[in-house]
Amino acid sequence: MPADTVVEGASFGEWTGRWWNWALSQPIEPFLDPDGRICDRGQDGPVWYLAGTDGSFDAHRECVVPEGKYLLIPIINMVQMRVPATAHLSSAACEGLRRSAAVNNDNLASAVVLVDGVKVPDVTAFRVRSGRCFELAARNANAAADGYWLFLRPLPRGRHVITVGANYDSGRDRGYGTMVQNFEYVVHVGGRTNLTSL
Repeated sequence: MPADTVVEGASFGEWTGRWWNWALSQPIEPFLDPDGRICDRGQDGPVWYLAGTDGSFDAHRECVVPEGKYLLIPIINMVQMRVPATAHLSSAACEGLRRSAAVNNDNLASAVVLVDGVKVPDVTAFRVRSGRCFELAARNANAAADGYWLFLRPLPRGRHVITVGANYDSGRDRGYGTMVQNFEYVVHVGGRTNLTSL
């Protein structure tokens, strides 16, 4: 879905903030999941969150997703935080967070996404930035996010494969400036699909 998508009254940008709150509030951060074993943790509501990685490994995950769920998937993304959170973060402080979150995403080197073997065209059209800063309750922080995302309408029942490869090249090693992201999900919508040969 396009970057101006609204789901259940919330913008694409608001959903990415909710994704960060989900990801950082779990006992094990889902972007460290090696194989999908924790993909159902903390999932509630109309949008099912999938995770990338922290750039330190390639992941192949399997996940059972209920029917009728939108899927929100980071292609490659960043969040910047200011601790402790304040209810009245100044506009200048928020803008500083937004600029910091943007640095690596301004230097996207490549991004390829396949859904069931079909290449998603022009991934750069799916860059989503925080319109305003949000509270990251799990870290008692104010935060801003920036990145490339895939927001999918509910997939039909059955087995689907989502493959993501992306990397930054900001010319700096600090702050994930050369991060490489490679992961694949086998998503079983409506229950696990067992393929057998006859």
